[in-house]
Amino acid sequence: MLDPIPSKPATKPNSNIAVRLLDARKVFAPGDVVAVDDVSLDVPAGQFLAMLGPSGCGKSTLLRMIAGLEAPTSGVVSPGDAANRGEIAFVFQDAHLLPWRSVLANAALPLELRGVPKAQRIETAMHTLHLVGLSDAVNRYPAQLSGGMRMRVSLARAMVTYPRLLLLDEPFAALDEITRQGLDAQLRELWRSTGMTVLFVTHSIMEAAYLAERAIVFSARPARIVLDHRLDLPSERAASIRGEPAFAAEMRVLFDALNGGGR
Repeated sequence: MLDPIPSKPATKPNSNIAVRLLDARKVFAPGDVVAVDDVSLDVPAGQFLAMLGPSGCGKSTLLRMIAGLEAPTSGVVSPGDAANRGEIAFVFQDAHLLPWRSVLANAALPLELRGVPKAQRIETAMHTLHLVGLSDAVNRYPAQLSGGMRMRVSLARAMVTYPRLLLLDEPFAALDEITRQGLDAQLRELWRSTGMTVLFVTHSIMEAAYLAERAIVFSARPARIVLDHRLDLPSERAASIRGEPAFAAEMRVLFDALNGGGR
């Protein structure tokens, strides 16, 4: 098991709701393209939520709205106190590392931008790199890393500020299955050790079932919720769970909803 981050976690908000959406709608111009329509959703603090849906349905748009990178056309999109305190981290599909900075310097960048003293930011970045298994790569540069290693640096960089809310937009989609499963296990362990709220967009039913406590399935564009499902799986999940009947049953529930919602 990974060591917990050796710092007091972000104080939890007074409400136990980390993210609230009420009749959220997003329309893009020109063309009045409706990407998200009438989405209402409460995400309790500390939950791991997976978001699935057909390609192009609006999942990423919804995640960007929660992050404050897109404004809703109408309705309410509120990430609670996390937005007010700057405690939101976003991991994109691409690692977006700065090629001229080392692994350590890339991981420490958010702290540098906040004016954290050098010794403190190096210590914190070193620890988050340790959590994602990159302690021996701190002096390398992005061009010297595999795709999986670059995504681990991106995850360490997101964790370096001890976010209350972590948003991930298909971060492991381009990786091979073995690397992807390893990163899924690391991410779930990070979530369990920190107690943060995680919203994870993915196309993979298996990934959603392994990672999440709860899964939301969206329709084809515009995104509307067709399933809001609590996964009936144990809190501790070894890699072998993917071969168990209970896991297959949960995947079937998600598949049926995804297949129906994609029509």
